[in-house]
Amino acid sequence: MTEYRRILLGGAVVETERKGEELVARDGRRVAIKDAIHLPPVQPGKIIAVHLNHVSRVHEFQIKLSATPTYFQKPTSALNSHNGDVVRPKGCKWLNYEGEVAIVIGKRARNISQAEASQYIAGYTVANDFGLHDFRDTDAGSMLRVKGSDTLCPLGPGFVTGWDFRNKYLRTYVNGKVVQDGNTAEMTWDMNYLVADIARNITLEPGDVLLSGTPANSRPVQPGDLVEVEVEGLGRLSNRVVEGPEPIRTDVGAQPTESEEVLSTALGGDWEFRGIRAPKKPGA
Repeated sequence: MTEYRRILLGGAVVETERKGEELVARDGRRVAIKDAIHLPPVQPGKIIAVHLNHVSRVHEFQIKLSATPTYFQKPTSALNSHNGDVVRPKGCKWLNYEGEVAIVIGKRARNISQAEASQYIAGYTVANDFGLHDFRDTDAGSMLRVKGSDTLCPLGPGFVTGWDFRNKYLRTYVNGKVVQDGNTAEMTWDMNYLVADIARNITLEPGDVLLSGTPANSRPVQPGDLVEVEVEGLGRLSNRVVEGPEPIRTDVGAQPTESEEVLSTALGGDWEFRGIRAPKKPGA
């Protein structure tokens, strides 16, 4: 396997290859990983994510999985990097982590079979598909603001080629504690299926990213929390949650809500099985 990282070096965007604990640029310059300023490891033209894939997540919500995958799209303006801040807008409360594996497309793919799909995958990286569930009541279908708000798509730390996705652990940590512990073996649809499915009628271009789903126990995090996603063989993606400096504008658009739909999604199994109920609003 080979790992590549995009960093800022000498004021310029530089592609590097990992050599031990150093990153080496093509011109020979070296920087320690701990000192590097990371950028998203790839530059996708589009980011497509599967709604549900991991069996543990399906069981958590006690729902029946559809016969085939369903998807949503995250705008590229949501991209973030290793060690980047994830912004929870002021006035919002229900920001959830979702540790995932991201598929990176290597060459143009259109109308390909599952057997051919691996030839079109350049490699993989780690993703955290953060969701701002305060907007779930208005964007449940599109997931646009829920999953597409600025900073909510960290990728990294590197882009890895030659990685076999089969039977690899996926763990998410909050402040050092394991909060998600899954495995790619519990995915209903593997990487090749997802690529072939999307490419039936959406042309995938080099650099495009497909997010392959999260295991059970996605839960809300708070400003100050350190959220890390570790995938066996791909590395550990770290991000700090911060509060945005300004509240969501109230003069346009739907406002953050705390309906049963919002809370049951944000709290997962904690909502149904532990008797948690929505806090009463003032005057209620």
